[in-house]
Amino acid sequence: MTVRRYGSGQSGAGGQGLPFARAVEADGWLHVSGQVAMDNGEIIQGGIVEQTHKAIANLIAILHEAGYGVEHVVRCGVWLDDPRDFWSFNKVYQQYFGEHPPARACVQSSMMVDCKVEIDCIAYNPSK
Repeated sequence: MTVRRYGSGQSGAGGQGLPFARAVEADGWLHVSGQVAMDNGEIIQGGIVEQTHKAIANLIAILHEAGYGVEHVVRCGVWLDDPRDFWSFNKVYQQYFGEHPPARACVQSSMMVDCKVEIDCIAYNPSK
């Protein structure tokens, strides 16, 4: 089995290097680390709608880099800072995963950085 790691290639808040891979691929499975609404090392401004779009865009960028698409996503994990954001988050999420809904868990959690949402995923592509 070959394991491929997609390096951080970016920095976290305050310019710190991230001590984990953005994604790891093995035997057609891709595990994408949690993505937040970060751009150039800083969390973007805005509410749950803007931050959800950016977090999902970051997730999709990693999927595409590894040769996967949203149709390959089999599971997502979602952490929301505020449970009142659940329905607004779902409206945005459905725009990306409506045609190919993966299994999902969604919980409320205090975040490690000042963001409103974090999303990770597992994808499978048998041709990889």
